[in-house]
Amino acid sequence: MARLNDRLRQNSPGPFFVDSSCIDCGSCWHIDPEHFSQSESNSFVHTQPKNQKEINKALLAMVDCPVAAIGAPKELTKSIPADVFPILVTKHPAGEIHYCGWSSKRSFGASSWLIVKSDGNVLIDSPRWSAPLARQIKKMGGISQIVLTHRDDVADHAYWAKAFNCERWIHQNDADAAPEAEKKVIGLADLPLGKNLSLIPTPGHTKGSMVALLGDQKQILFSGDHLWWNPKKGALIASKEYCWWDWNEQLKSVERLIGLDVSWILPGHGYAHQFNSQEWKKAILKTLSYAGSRSTNAKV
Repeated sequence: MARLNDRLRQNSPGPFFVDSSCIDCGSCWHIDPEHFSQSESNSFVHTQPKNQKEINKALLAMVDCPVAAIGAPKELTKSIPADVFPILVTKHPAGEIHYCGWSSKRSFGASSWLIVKSDGNVLIDSPRWSAPLARQIKKMGGISQIVLTHRDDVADHAYWAKAFNCERWIHQNDADAAPEAEKKVIGLADLPLGKNLSLIPTPGHTKGSMVALLGDQKQILFSGDHLWWNPKKGALIASKEYCWWDWNEQLKSVERLIGLDVSWILPGHGYAHQFNSQEWKKAILKTLSYAGSRSTNAKV
């Protein structure tokens, strides 16, 4: 629980606050940018919620916070329902996509996503273990496979795999981060994974980074930490500062994605974004042009 005595001075006056245990992972301002924001070293409440709808959104951010750095009075927090996550993001002919919440400190608050599809549900990266979340996912058909996009965001994958008796996929080059994973992706070739889902190796951020692609048209791209949207720049971001393996290889991997027909990008860190028709190629070319001319050091 967040401690009132450690409330950060940047918080606006009112019931919701962020305390000094914040690790600035960004989960709160991804979920609720109307009330949470980012400073140089932490997140904070920039505007207090004014009605029940806004309070409910702020409570989502509280539940999602991987270090319990968000606080509010008990008369507000007692109303949090057990089934608050997962949250529907979008419906696609190939499956429904839900945001899992329950971000993990072990993956620095990375987002995880559940694809509900006819041939078996797929979990993209791992949230922290949560019995309430597991119960909700079970009602939705459980989990058939877990895709770990790279070594940073494996979190509590072992608990989820055990609870749902499902296979885990990870690239061989990052497999030491999840040595128990049943399936390894090898090399750079795209790998079909069931109906209308494929894995695309995109080395760079880590040696074994990969993305998942849902659908044949107006595709959903689960990008891990390979790419994300920055609303202030109005651009896709690939970050040299947060590249842990090989920046030149990461740019080559970004270029591999030009020919896709992406309508949504759902990253591990950074903002999700919906693209209009024909916008994806322009966005990728802009990213490559920017990254080729200078270091892309923008924070997520």
